[in-house]
Amino acid sequence: MVGAGYVGLVSGACFSEFGWDVVCVDNDSTKIEALVQGKLPIYEPGLDDLVKRSVTEGRLSFSTDLASSLIDAQIIFIAVGTPSRRGDGHADLSYVFDAVSNISMYAEPNALVVTKSTVPVGTGRDIQELLNKKNPNSKLLVAANPEFLREGSAIEDFMRPDRIIIGAECEKSKNLMKEVYRPLFLKATPIVFTSLETAEMIKYASNSFLATKITLMNEFADLCEKVGANIQDVARGIGLDGRIGGKFLNAGPGYGGSCFPKDTAAVVKTGQDINSPLSIVEQVIKVNENRKFSMVQKIIDSFGGSVSGKTVGILGLTFKPNTDDMRDSPSLVIIPELIRAGANIKVFDPEGMESAHNYFTNLIWCNDAYETMKDSDALVILTEWNQFRALDLERMRSLLRTPLVIDMRNIYNPEDMKSALFDYISIGREPVYGSKE
Repeated sequence: MVGAGYVGLVSGACFSEFGWDVVCVDNDSTKIEALVQGKLPIYEPGLDDLVKRSVTEGRLSFSTDLASSLIDAQIIFIAVGTPSRRGDGHADLSYVFDAVSNISMYAEPNALVVTKSTVPVGTGRDIQELLNKKNPNSKLLVAANPEFLREGSAIEDFMRPDRIIIGAECEKSKNLMKEVYRPLFLKATPIVFTSLETAEMIKYASNSFLATKITLMNEFADLCEKVGANIQDVARGIGLDGRIGGKFLNAGPGYGGSCFPKDTAAVVKTGQDINSPLSIVEQVIKVNENRKFSMVQKIIDSFGGSVSGKTVGILGLTFKPNTDDMRDSPSLVIIPELIRAGANIKVFDPEGMESAHNYFTNLIWCNDAYETMKDSDALVILTEWNQFRALDLERMRSLLRTPLVIDMRNIYNPEDMKSALFDYISIGREPVYGSKE
């Protein structure tokens, strides 16, 4: 597994759980040294135990030495980062092609090189061409196997996937991939074999569709607030339609994370470059970016038009619960904008505090949710961690200077908040003003 980041580490640990011998290789010596010592660079529920078990049983190891790691390797997965390239939105493939160049020097003849990294359509062909050019005698094969791991539930997604997508165009490649996924094949998991280009496109189409679904519900949430409808009831009403489904219908402050922002940007750029624009996805990106700023205004409006000199307690910094990932989190826009408007910010996140220190200054860092509330003029819920779902409302009210809660994840019932004498502002639902009761 070339790359010991999120995808590489989770995939490597899960493949080793299947019984395969796996080496995760990374040129970041600090990361590898930490992994050898049993310290994981990311937070993912269940991953710590999975890694420890596979290491103890001798199926999983870590190295910075690619040459020795590829000895006898039949399948080589590339799981390096493909971030958005500065300036044009294209996926930065420099890490991918660096990996390919090194693999070409050390791979065993007839080995299969598989991209797990999310790469633009056509990358698989380019990889095959580069391998043939650099080492034509090795007869290296190429396949595409995009990942569909959700941060916070990645192990479950790997072990019980909806489907496995494999771009492979020769019988040997197909048979090797069938073998590596044999435990899931025996569970009758759908395995879809396609061309390289189709597999690459499926990943981008999937993430673009989900990002569109989220963004559409966010726009409907705004409409619900204007007309007195309830977005949660709307979501349930449409989600029961089998053609739509109930997932990714929760309104909120906008999507973030390591995948949706960069993947939508990359596929839009691909469409523009070949004169086949994806105008819907272009609009999704625009609406999602604007939404984060509209959420800032929503907070300011909840204060009566100004947060200058006010203290705002914020629960949740990561883009979603059960991860420490801060990449493109709505908090990265909302918090600086509130500070710019004159607010003092207190924050707490169950797992994201260390990561957040890389992004923020001038914050008051708290040890728990209740410390965040103490002497704050309002509480804002940005991430729906389970720890925030059953807070002591009476204690909350005693700690806050004013009983104002702005819930951007709709994790509380408005009538319960009203009964507890809170002014409660949520997304896509009518506000309630319990303090006036």
